Amino acid sequence: MKKVIKRDFVYNMLVLVISLFSIEILNKIISGSSLIDFSIIRILLGIVFISIIISSLFSLGKRLISKIGIPILVFAFCFYSFLQAGFHNFLGVYISFQTSSQLGAVKSYIKDFFASFKPLYFIVFIPFFLLLIYYIFIDKKIDVIAKSIKNKLHIIVTLITLVFIGLLYYISIVIPLFQNSFQSVSNKELFLTASNPSVTIDQFGELGFCFLDIKAMLFPVVIKEEYIVNHDNKHKVNENSRVFDDEAWEMLIENETNEDLNYINKYLINRKATDKNSYTGMFEGKNLIIIMMESANDILIDPDYYPNFYKMLSNGWYFENNYSPRNSCATMNNEFSGMTSLYSIYNTCTASKYKSNSYFESVFNLFNKQDNYITFSAHNYTQAYYPRKKIHTNMGSGEYYGVEKLGIKYSNEYRNWSNDDDFMKSVLKIIDKKTSNGQNFMTWLTTVSSHQPYSYASIQGDKYYSMTKGEKYPTDVRRYMSKLKILDNGLGVLLEGLEKRGILDDTVIVMYGDHYPYGISTKNLNKVLDYNTSKDMNAERVPLVIYNPTVESQAFSQYTSYMDILPTLANLFNLDYDPRLYLGTDLFSKDHESLTVFADGSWKNENAYYNASKVKIKYYSSFEYRDEEIKAINDDIEEKIKVSSKIIKNNYFKYLEKKLVEYEELVRQKYETICSLDEIEVETLEDITCSLEDLKLT
Repeated sequence: MKKVIKRDFVYNMLVLVISLFSIEILNKIISGSSLIDFSIIRILLGIVFISIIISSLFSLGKRLISKIGIPILVFAFCFYSFLQAGFHNFLGVYISFQTSSQLGAVKSYIKDFFASFKPLYFIVFIPFFLLLIYYIFIDKKIDVIAKSIKNKLHIIVTLITLVFIGLLYYISIVIPLFQNSFQSVSNKELFLTASNPSVTIDQFGELGFCFLDIKAMLFPVVIKEEYIVNHDNKHKVNENSRVFDDEAWEMLIENETNEDLNYINKYLINRKATDKNSYTGMFEGKNLIIIMMESANDILIDPDYYPNFYKMLSNGWYFENNYSPRNSCATMNNEFSGMTSLYSIYNTCTASKYKSNSYFESVFNLFNKQDNYITFSAHNYTQAYYPRKKIHTNMGSGEYYGVEKLGIKYSNEYRNWSNDDDFMKSVLKIIDKKTSNGQNFMTWLTTVSSHQPYSYASIQGDKYYSMTKGEKYPTDVRRYMSKLKILDNGLGVLLEGLEKRGILDDTVIVMYGDHYPYGISTKNLNKVLDYNTSKDMNAERVPLVIYNPTVESQAFSQYTSYMDILPTLANLFNLDYDPRLYLGTDLFSKDHESLTVFADGSWKNENAYYNASKVKIKYYSSFEYRDEEIKAINDDIEEKIKVSSKIIKNNYFKYLEKKLVEYEELVRQKYETICSLDEIEVETLEDITCSLEDLKLT
């Protein structure tokens, strides 16, 4: 007797398609994505394809297996979608199997993580409960309507259907009709690499992303690209131009066979070097303290609660539209970006994963090249989260001080951090020791007292809790504000200490927040701030202040981020640097573009907010970009993110530093040979100087 496949295959497939597609629709609703979009067709085709395969497998066994297995699969997808929504709300990025770093980002504060979930996210479980109702009350009452199908015929029909659905799916990926013209990453590239989870989820659905993400992890695809010069490298030279002798670099490019490395080489050498400007060298010869303030957002801008920070903001340079976009491991990633002016890699604890990389163009190394400067860095916590000692050392920090080396009290319990006022007292002692011979100093400090949790009691959260008594602020916000008070006390200790030592006027202090306070809902933040943090990435807005007592106070309205800090300081201190090596821009340069870029490629300025994952633009005035202008901005951002990723993954700056030394020597030898050829007539060398000092090869 021939085996037969019963009606279970058809019913199982319909149950799966309806359940999974319903979850995808609910995901779209949760994320605010459009339901009227060609991506819906692609998502449905993908679900049908997967459902056919799963249904065929279940139909080979007993019916009980499918009745247990299908609900388990549907629940698993519901739970996966639930976690994705919460993770995106909490960290601003989606979970990816290609890296395990995100799990470490929430494991220590799991209570805060789940407390941040919105009730709306639970609607993704509706299809699961409806499925249970179907199996319990309806399935048994359905009569066998369809006749059994012979096994061979079933296999043939199934294979033909899979090929047809697969063909339609492929067409939806490659034809222009299904590709948004503003989208800088093609759907084909997203299908192969799942490189941008936000956009991949919008275009392929969460289930599609899950499969593509696993595929990319198990079978990574490297897309080969040939760099095409899109930049005008014939820049006009004027008296303020920074001019570089690129002969050694050009020789390197001619001889380099690695495509990735040469892609980076060609991209960077063709970037425009920003000119000098009226701010160039304003702080030359001064000390520099960069403070990355843990979880510090604009609530810190309050003269009554936080007088020390407000003093520096109101008497210094305040960038009122500064953002620190969230990403996985945002504290370390945003510290890394501040030190290098490179974009961290999406969904990766970049600095930790690539901790052995070196960066000769980092903020530490720029000051290490200066005469009479010492560098060091410090953070008042352990290396439990990030291996800062190795990261900072490879960045060029002369010495790294963790909490143990600082000699200050701390607790290994998550809820009890060390105090930032103790931190600054220890830093002042280090400054005394390091500068005893009259050296200038440059240091990077990362604070910790204002770190979460805020949802439950802690030493720092309770210390100044009564400070906001009488205010109708939520409890978690009040605990957060208590912790910010400790940060402000630390800033006061630093200011007073520098003034007592007579070096405050000779010291520049730069402060920025690393990210928004995780775990506090935007609804609660809105009760304190005077702008809506729920809209247009406003939750990512944090202070950026450059303070020195000798400057005239100014407020700047251009849109900025941590990417711009390093090139700005390099110009202000008149350091020996090549602006082309930084993907941020000097904020005082005429070439600076007022723009903040977020982790998924979204961007924002005074004109508009572009949402990359939803491929939508929102305008703030009557001004509107032309379509080609939006595409140009998106392509430029995507190219920078892509180049930055290649730089990090290839440890490019270690390579470039070594190769430039080699090729500069070859260039020098070439000119030495030319200069020694006395028999060559002078007129053939009229454009060649035989003074090696004038070659400016370095």
